[in-house]
Amino acid sequence: MFLAFAIVLASCKSEPKQSIKTENISFTKEGELDILSSETDSIKANFDIEIAETEYETLTGLMYRKSMQQDRGMLFIQPEEAEQNFYMKNTEIALDIIYINSGMKIVSFQKNAKPLDESSLPSRAPAKYVLEINAGLSDQLGLQVGDSISFSRN
Repeated sequence: MFLAFAIVLASCKSEPKQSIKTENISFTKEGELDILSSETDSIKANFDIEIAETEYETLTGLMYRKSMQQDRGMLFIQPEEAEQNFYMKNTEIALDIIYINSGMKIVSFQKNAKPLDESSLPSRAPAKYVLEINAGLSDQLGLQVGDSISFSRN
């Protein structure tokens, strides 16, 4: 019986690890996202987005990308609304990280996140969604806590 248990245990450890493709990662448009002013309900910005919602997609995010066009971003959809912590490990693009609650309202920012920095970048408030865009765009577009998002999938 012990031998059978040891064989089962050993076979569990031999599952192949999922490798990360690091060459020629290109943008794949999976939807569109609007950011709306909390004051006027007018559109402040529109982005073509990739959507990260599986564990693998969430863990890799924008890692290994060399650049991203100004009108693009990545939207992470978390399984539950909770305080989120992101970091920039293997991310070569400086980013603004925008934390958004389940009511689609921006709750906080981590602006100008430094490439390849593994420091924790917390949301400081419960968030269900996280939008990553090029660093500096949040200020350039005048985005504020309380602004809202809407998105659609392709």
